[in-house]
Amino acid sequence: MAGELPDNAKLVFGEHVDRAAEFVWLLQQHGVERGLIGPREVEKIWDRHVLNSAVIEELFGQNERVVDVGSGAGLPGVPLAIARPDLRITLLEPMARRIAWLEEVKERLALDNVTVLRGRAEEGPVRKQLLNCDVATARAVAPLEKLAKWCLPLLKGGGRMVALKGERAQEELDRDGTAVRRLGGVNGTVVVVGADVLEVPTTVLIVERQTRKDR
Repeated sequence: MAGELPDNAKLVFGEHVDRAAEFVWLLQQHGVERGLIGPREVEKIWDRHVLNSAVIEELFGQNERVVDVGSGAGLPGVPLAIARPDLRITLLEPMARRIAWLEEVKERLALDNVTVLRGRAEEGPVRKQLLNCDVATARAVAPLEKLAKWCLPLLKGGGRMVALKGERAQEELDRDGTAVRRLGGVNGTVVVVGADVLEVPTTVLIVERQTRKDR
C-alpha cells in the first residue's frame, strides 16, 4: 500500500481513505513505467495529484453527472469518485494504454460510480453519449479557450466547466474570456479550494454554459 497516510488525506477522504491510499499505491508502483506520471512526481502523489484533485468535491452538487475530459492517469476523476460516491463520473480518454489503466483502476477499486470511455470530447459520438452533463472537469489538459470548445458542448444549460488550473488561472480567464463567451460560456470565475487542508491549495476556473435566459 501507499505507506503511512497523511493526516490531510483522512480529512479529505474520510471513510474512503483506504481506497484513496490504494490508488496512490497503484500510481507509485506503475505510474512511471506506464507513462502516467514523471519520475519526480512519485513522492508528491498525495498532495500534488490526489488530494489536489479530491478537494474540488465541494464544488459539486449531489448526484451530479460529471465527465473528466482527458482523464489520463485518472485525475481528477478517480479521487473525485472516491471522495464522492454519489457522483456519476465518466473518465474520457483517447489513448488506449491509458484507457487500459483506467479500466484496471475502476475494477481494482470497485468504483461502481465510474464509467471509462475512449474518445475525444470534440467527437460527434462522444458528444451524443455525454450530452447534458452537469459538470465537465479537466486537469492540465489545455488552455482555457480550447478547453471550453471541448467541454461546453457536453453540458446542459447552466452546467459548469470546472477546470483545475495553476496560479495563472485569472490570466487565462482575462485572455480567453471573450472567446469563451462566443462559445457560450458565461460567469467565468476563479476560486481556490482546499486551503484548510493543503499547503498549496487548488485553483479552479469555473465557467457556466449559457442558458436561453442568458442570451
